[in-house]
Amino acid sequence: MPGNGPRRRTVIAVIPVATVLAATACTSSPQKRPNGDQAPLFFDQHQAAVVMDATARIAPGPGDDPAETGHPGAREAGVTGYIDAMLGALGALQDDNPPPVIFAGGPWSNRHTSGPDLMARFAALDPVARIAWRKRLTAWQNQYRQGIAALDKLAGGDFTKVTPQEQDKILATQQVSSFTSLLFGHTIEGLYAAPEYGGNRGLAGWQDIGFPGDVQPGGYTADEVERSDGHDPLTSTPIVADVLKLLGAL
Repeated sequence: MPGNGPRRRTVIAVIPVATVLAATACTSSPQKRPNGDQAPLFFDQHQAAVVMDATARIAPGPGDDPAETGHPGAREAGVTGYIDAMLGALGALQDDNPPPVIFAGGPWSNRHTSGPDLMARFAALDPVARIAWRKRLTAWQNQYRQGIAALDKLAGGDFTKVTPQEQDKILATQQVSSFTSLLFGHTIEGLYAAPEYGGNRGLAGWQDIGFPGDVQPGGYTADEVERSDGHDPLTSTPIVADVLKLLGAL
């Protein structure tokens, strides 16, 4: 798509993850709940702190790594709030409640137009979809409970109390690889999904990679879709080489 390629980002555990960033079908539930502004829906205070530190090691911001000055990370984009909103999305789902904030109506907002904000509405879940989403979220809830407990155990009691370097080592260990993989995917979603889904706070992720967001109904022309923007600086960075090497070994 038009715009500059994304910059290099430090990632401590490069794991292939299927990530859905489409505005109308994100894998988490849209909630405008920036970190710290409201009480968590699912996490307790300590769990939220662990997830905030862990996601900040996956996607560090300027306060986590001086090399990221000027570039927002997981903390700045509200990734922890995004994950918490997702895990607590169906906690009080009742038939007479408004549709759960899982699928934004779309296909566009009013960010680039004076028309209606179609992303502000959410699609109702049919009974089968409710069952499927509850099963998915219940599994993720269990993974987060167990994963956070495992991070604490490997840190000697409290993951948030060890140094960033120690946190990196813990997240890269085989004992928590499945949880780190899940966390990696949700971190990327929280950074770059449409802000209606609770992350990408202040459009921080989109602005960082030069993505204008949902520009419909204008959209892109066929020529813009097909035309190359030129060399993508990301392709020549060491982190990409590491990813390609890892994928080739799997």
